[in-house]
Amino acid sequence: MKNILALFDGISCGQVALNKAGVDFDTYYSSEIDAKCVEVTTANYPNTVHLGDVTNWQSWDIEDIDLIMGGSPCQGFSFAGKQLNFNDPRSKLFFTMVDIINHFKPKYFLLENVVMKQSYQDIISQKLGVQPVFINSSDITPQSRRRLYWTNIPGFTSGPKPKITKLSEILQSDSLVNQKYLITPAHQKRIDNSEDVKKGFTKIDPVTAVCMTARQFANWKGTYITTPKGLRKLTPVECERLQNLPDDYTSAVADGHRYRALGNGWTVDVITHIFSLIPKV
Repeated sequence: MKNILALFDGISCGQVALNKAGVDFDTYYSSEIDAKCVEVTTANYPNTVHLGDVTNWQSWDIEDIDLIMGGSPCQGFSFAGKQLNFNDPRSKLFFTMVDIINHFKPKYFLLENVVMKQSYQDIISQKLGVQPVFINSSDITPQSRRRLYWTNIPGFTSGPKPKITKLSEILQSDSLVNQKYLITPAHQKRIDNSEDVKKGFTKIDPVTAVCMTARQFANWKGTYITTPKGLRKLTPVECERLQNLPDDYTSAVADGHRYRALGNGWTVDVITHIFSLIPKV
């Protein structure tokens, strides 16, 4: 392939997937406004060309784009949000992605987003001209992550072959986990009494982790592990493993930024499955 354009690129999980799928390309253009995410991408892929804010796309001096991919902001669509749909200025950026696709006319495109109301889904499908495929990342990694994927890559009709995975298989040894990830007794009591446990937003020692989000652990929602020294949250390395990323992929930035970026990221092996279907020329 010639050039790749990744919109809302985050920490370039798409670039990891392209490499794992064996897709060769000349230049990877990344549009991302989070400076910490840009740091992570640059640390792992120093040749990435950073374009900045997607809303400035008309000033980009780029051409010969073979693939455009992105996960436009989901806050307006998510059932966990206020359901503002396209009235949310962040989710309205989907239309910017459509404008970019129509302008550059790539061979292929890929959009990822959360499961949403059928009426929102229908608008996206009508604009892109394809129907989405539903995949839960729990088919291949011990994290529940229910997502929709719209693409014109030929042959994509389902997710990767499911395999049995357990959260315990990706946990770091207790001896390697820094005590800073332990929860204080007061905070543990707060978690134990939280309505989020009853609702499934918070789980302790599950087989499959709850879906990681940008605000995981900041509001005590998430997955916690029992250790001999007490309850702890997942480490950034464990969160990287849940997204099929290499250990310490996000280590260029502080933990808070790592959790946020990983919660916003893609499950790499799902994307690798999709990209593996790109015809080899």
